[in-house]
Amino acid sequence: MQHNRHGRGIRGPLAWPPVPAMRPRAALFDELVLDALERIEARLGKPLGLIELAVEDVPPSDPAPWETQIALARTFPAEHGNPARVVLYRRPIESRAVREEELADLIDEVVTEQVADLIGVPPEDLGRE
Repeated sequence: MQHNRHGRGIRGPLAWPPVPAMRPRAALFDELVLDALERIEARLGKPLGLIELAVEDVPPSDPAPWETQIALARTFPAEHGNPARVVLYRRPIESRAVREEELADLIDEVVTEQVADLIGVPPEDLGRE
């Protein structure tokens, strides 16, 4: 029988077994972003291979001059051989959703708007079926 360093009981495992409830919020957010992109690709009928998606915790501290509120996402057009990029900001998006379903809907809406802007189509063309 192994005791902890103070001699008061059995040592527990160093890490708990992975269970769905123990998934980090950031991992769940990343999965929802990928799901949103897959839905857009399914609506378009083709992959969006020229667009990168990235997730950051918070927007940079230097907002764009036209941003009066905290940004939920930003798009960066393709330039100098770099692909177009959509960056989502996890904490501002999570703060606007109460439940996981609301979070999934908001992420889908934000990704749809940003991708539509990059490919030059109205967001309604990429809207939910």
